Amino acid sequence: MGLALWGRSSTPNLILAPELGRVTRESLSVYAEPNDTSVILFQHYRDDILHIYKEITSPDGPGYNPVWYRVWGGYVHSSFVQKVKYQLNTLIDKFPSQGQLMEVTVPYSQSYRHRVNEAWEKFYRLYYSSVHWVFSAKEGPDGLPWYEIRDGLVDLSYYVPVEHLRPVSADELTPIHADVTPSLKRIEISVDFQKLMAFEGDQLVREIKVSTGLPYLSSAPNTIPTDTPRGNFKIHAKRPSVHMGDGTLRSDAEAYELPGVPWVSYFESSTGVAIHGTFWHNNFGMTMSHGCINTLSEEAKWIYRWTTIPDDGNSEKYRTPVLVY
Repeated sequence: MGLALWGRSSTPNLILAPELGRVTRESLSVYAEPNDTSVILFQHYRDDILHIYKEITSPDGPGYNPVWYRVWGGYVHSSFVQKVKYQLNTLIDKFPSQGQLMEVTVPYSQSYRHRVNEAWEKFYRLYYSSVHWVFSAKEGPDGLPWYEIRDGLVDLSYYVPVEHLRPVSADELTPIHADVTPSLKRIEISVDFQKLMAFEGDQLVREIKVSTGLPYLSSAPNTIPTDTPRGNFKIHAKRPSVHMGDGTLRSDAEAYELPGVPWVSYFESSTGVAIHGTFWHNNFGMTMSHGCINTLSEEAKWIYRWTTIPDDGNSEKYRTPVLVY
């Protein structure tokens, strides 16, 4: 993690800790200056935790995302650094029958699964801001209470320390701007400018930098396009937590498994394209996804709460329109 360099505030005797960042790619270069033409000094690797002392908007870009972080020993580009916190939580021991929604509040939590008559084994690594359904608290591999997460995609349970998850309260799920007539709400997404705009009538109420789908270059038959479809759509379903991937039962970081993708608002039904939170990159402003609209988790949560779908699932006039162009 490097040496701790502490910054002082204007208030005497008050010491401010630096922010924390988690490296989200296999390796990340540390540069002598905040530009990618300067000398590379050394590397950080996936899930290294960095102290971020300063956020810099570099005049040297890149233009789509010119934000760099001053870290111990040099500078890193922000594109593959997730800002994280380290918040520990206390145990809850009562759970609704449908499960308790919980959010990871540490940089990452190593989950384990337990097969009958076999030892505990490492399973998925769960990341800060991901959201999961918890159904019970049981004794974990260290003899202390761990939460049981049930994963619908892989149809099994795995466990993480209770300190690493916080319950999502009912207040966090209440609709935003519920007094606004649903037919006045709409979303526009510009692929060219990599931004999402939320409108109430003619008033812009939220503008968010996003990452849309990578250009579709494959000519192979029966492959799913990776570029974001353009056209007129409507929000047709919402889920607070989705396991995206193939359900591969592997614990290594290179497996394309994303359990706990948070605050998913689906708007294209044939391929499941959605707006959702993202914890595997911070490169908003650049195409990055397999077709979905990537945003910061807190922005996806706002969209999740602000958009509307009918209670009965049928009335089209209550579905928030989404225009992608």
